[in-house]
Amino acid sequence: MNLQEKYITKVIPALKEKFGYKNDLAAPKLLKVIINTGIGQGLKDPKFKETAKQTLARITGQKPVERKAKKAISGFKIRQNQIIGLVVTLRRERMYDFVDKLINIALPRTRDFRGLDPKSLDGKGNLTIGFREHLAFPEIKADEVEKLHGLEVTIVTTAKNDEEGLELLKLLGFPFK
Repeated sequence: MNLQEKYITKVIPALKEKFGYKNDLAAPKLLKVIINTGIGQGLKDPKFKETAKQTLARITGQKPVERKAKKAISGFKIRQNQIIGLVVTLRRERMYDFVDKLINIALPRTRDFRGLDPKSLDGKGNLTIGFREHLAFPEIKADEVEKLHGLEVTIVTTAKNDEEGLELLKLLGFPFK
């Protein structure tokens, strides 16, 4: 059973029972997953940007979008319109496949992982997870990696508050402390 089927058959009824929703559509759901990485090292090393692009494309199955600096910041040696990050937004089927891979493969493979902190929700039921190394994902082979970089994964839900968001994510299988 994939994650989307699990959501429809098990998670919605459990959420309706706990929070007293009268309609299936009132229950919170996953809206999108945003994966981003900063390429500060790429300012000095142009090859790093290409490596980070290929890594994100491999992990998500989608081409990343380049993010440019809105204004120059001399303290960080950043110029206006300089590429400083890469972002991928996943929705629908790709989103569910990625979240399934995240829960069952990537999180258990991270170094010293003891569960997600419930405090990492933002007040509106959205969860942000930071990875120091991108090696936790199965598409990345450790011997092919030249430079390590971090990732940030944000799971956006339609929950109104942290309590609803936390319950949704727990029922989907996220390992919280």
